[in-house]
Amino acid sequence: MNIRSLTRGDGAVIGAAVLLLIASFLPFFSIDHTDKSVSSWSPALFPLLPVVTLGALASAAAAFVARNQPAEKKIIGLSLQQWSTALAVIVGWAALWSAFSDAVPDVGQGDANSGVSKGAGAWLTLIFGLAMAAVAVLADRLPALQAPLMGAPKPAQQPYGAGPAGQPYGATPPQAGYGYPGGAQSVDPAYAQGGHQAAPFGGAPQPAAPAAPAADFTAFWFAVPVPRPLYSEDGAGGQIAELTPGTWYLAVEQRGQSLIAQTQDGRRGVLQDSSGIQRG
Repeated sequence: MNIRSLTRGDGAVIGAAVLLLIASFLPFFSIDHTDKSVSSWSPALFPLLPVVTLGALASAAAAFVARNQPAEKKIIGLSLQQWSTALAVIVGWAALWSAFSDAVPDVGQGDANSGVSKGAGAWLTLIFGLAMAAVAVLADRLPALQAPLMGAPKPAQQPYGAGPAGQPYGATPPQAGYGYPGGAQSVDPAYAQGGHQAAPFGGAPQPAAPAAPAADFTAFWFAVPVPRPLYSEDGAGGQIAELTPGTWYLAVEQRGQSLIAQTQDGRRGVLQDSSGIQRG
C-alpha cells in the first residue's frame, strides 16, 4: 500500500473517520445530576455505532484501497471510490438525524426524556459526520482536494552516467580536453551521453552508441489527471500498466509527444497521452 497515491480529499475522509471513532467513546448523552453517561457504543443508541462510526471506517478503507488498486474493481456495479462516497453520505445523513434524538431508553433514571442532555460525543459526531459527507462529494470536483496528499519525491542525485536510460541528471559532464574530438573548448554530444569512445589525437572517432535521449531532458515526477494506459516500449502496442490519478510516476525520456514513464514497481513503458499531467 502506498500513501503517496492518496489525494487530499482521501486524507480528509480518512481523518474524519478517525475523529468519528474517537468521538464514539465520548459521552453522547449525559444524565443530569448524575455521573452517568451513554456513548455510541451503548446498545441503547443502536444503530448509531454501525451506521455512523463503522460506516465511516468502511468509507475510509474503501477510499484507501481504491487508490492502491492497479485496475478499477467494481462491487455490485459500483467502484470502490463510489462505495466510499455513498457510505460517507449515509454517515453524514445519520449523524444529522442523531442530533434530533433526545431520548435514551433503559438508563435507570425514570422518565428517559427528562434530565438528559447531549454530550461532546453527540456534537462531534454531527460535525465530523457532515464534514465527511461534504468532502467525499466534493473530492472529485475541487482541484484543491484532487491534489496529492504528499508532495512528489525528488529524484535522487546520481553520478554522471547513472541516470535513468543513460540520461545523466544532477551532475556536470566532464569537459573535453587534449585528444578529444572538438578541441579543448567543446564536448562531443555522443561522448556526453556515454556512447562515444575517445579517439587518439588526429585519429577518427570510434563509432557512437545508439542515439540516447535528448541531452536537455531532465527526469521529473508527474501525476495524471485521469487513468491512462502505459504501453510497452517495443512497439507491439500491448498495455503493460495503467497510470492512476493520485500516484506519482517518473518520466525518464521523451519521444516526440510521448513520455517514457517508470512506475513505482520499476516497470517502464510509453505514455502516449501526456496532456494535462501535473509535474512534481
